[in-house]
Amino acid sequence: MSADPSRRSRARARRKRGYVGAFAIVIGLLAVLSITGAALTLAQGPRLTGVQVDAAAAATASGSRMILTANQALEPVAADQVSVEPEVPFTVDASGRGVGIRFTVPLRDDTEYTVTVAGVESVGGGPASTLTTDFRTPPAEVFLLQRSATGDDAIFRSDLTGERAVPVYTHPDIEDFKVSGDRLVVSVLEDDTSAILVTDLEGGDARKLTLPGEGFVTSLQVSGRGDLVGYTYSDRDLDENTGRESVVFTQSLRDPDAEPVALEIAGVEPSVVEWQFVPEATAVLLIDFAGDLMLTDPTTEGDPTALGAALTIDGITVGTYQAVVERLDGLRVIDLTDASEQPVVPAEGEDALGVPGSVAPVPGGGTVRLYSARDAAGLPIAQSIVLVGDDGAVSTLLDVPVSDGVLQTCVSPSGRYAAVLVAPDLVENPYDGYLQPLPGRLETHVVELGTGKEVVALTGSGISWCAVGPV
Repeated sequence: MSADPSRRSRARARRKRGYVGAFAIVIGLLAVLSITGAALTLAQGPRLTGVQVDAAAAATASGSRMILTANQALEPVAADQVSVEPEVPFTVDASGRGVGIRFTVPLRDDTEYTVTVAGVESVGGGPASTLTTDFRTPPAEVFLLQRSATGDDAIFRSDLTGERAVPVYTHPDIEDFKVSGDRLVVSVLEDDTSAILVTDLEGGDARKLTLPGEGFVTSLQVSGRGDLVGYTYSDRDLDENTGRESVVFTQSLRDPDAEPVALEIAGVEPSVVEWQFVPEATAVLLIDFAGDLMLTDPTTEGDPTALGAALTIDGITVGTYQAVVERLDGLRVIDLTDASEQPVVPAEGEDALGVPGSVAPVPGGGTVRLYSARDAAGLPIAQSIVLVGDDGAVSTLLDVPVSDGVLQTCVSPSGRYAAVLVAPDLVENPYDGYLQPLPGRLETHVVELGTGKEVVALTGSGISWCAVGPV
């Protein structure tokens, strides 16, 4: 006999009521959890959900950015809410859920940085909170040139122990090289004329740039802004009536088919004694054959800025547009943003240090200087590389025997190290026969500015920290 239909109906009704009741309970629980989650979010304040930073790039170039992302839209964030340890100059921009921090100078290598944003508030209200994160920059890596009297010249990549140096590019005649982002830019001599080759950092995927003609390239430089290469060019066939001599050309590294563009001032291609790219800009600071110091930008149509007469350009500080130049009346610091200038801060006890030589500005403040002490007859008896603070305080970095030649001093992008290029026993260390000649034996001494300790002495020249090659 079949079941009573009325009993089946009542059972189905009970099951339906049970299902509806269970569903209502689940919905209620979800609502409670949702309300609780929202309440907890409001109670905790904004939280950090993401961080973007290229630590390797931040340690090699200024202008790198770090982006902190919160879990909710934020009220405006001011620069004084942000701190970075160890201290480094930066700017802040924030919108929506993101807080952008731009480091205006390169960071120290192999260093842990902590970034804190205090008093962060949500646009929806609720309590303030603190966003904090940290990251570590990688150990420093440099490139150097080693010329050979018996084989190919080589560009080496090395750490600061010197124990992991590996050759990345070789050629029978390397005159100079520079590093631009993920590229090597190499000036070589082929068939008695210059060529410029662009490779990756492993020396592969080489391509040759179009040059202004058959001639010679010196003063190779690169600019991070605009991804430009620049050089001084002279025609091979040159006499007093025809040919270009020491004319600055620039061209793009991004475009494989880019043509070289001559630097013109008032419609004329001036012959240049010395020039440098301005860091973080496409502008060029130069001294022409007449001894006039000028600031111009090859990418714009504006008129150049005349800055008087000068003998040399010692360097331009990263991040501040401060140029150290030598005038007839001594070393001066010129602010390239408004052409104002002042004397270089004298070193304490400068007379005892001796005759001043080259000056290399340090990012963040101070300069690295060469001094040569003389005896009563004016003959050199000692030479030293010293760090001079903005207040004139002096600390010795390296004492160099008078028998050795100091060819160049450069400062690392972060301002942590100085690299001093030394030619040992200069009398018995003859120059080679290259277009840009150098002594046969060269050592690059790396010294930490903060401690005055020598980190390593590397064989080779043209360390990739230098804006220009040794002269």
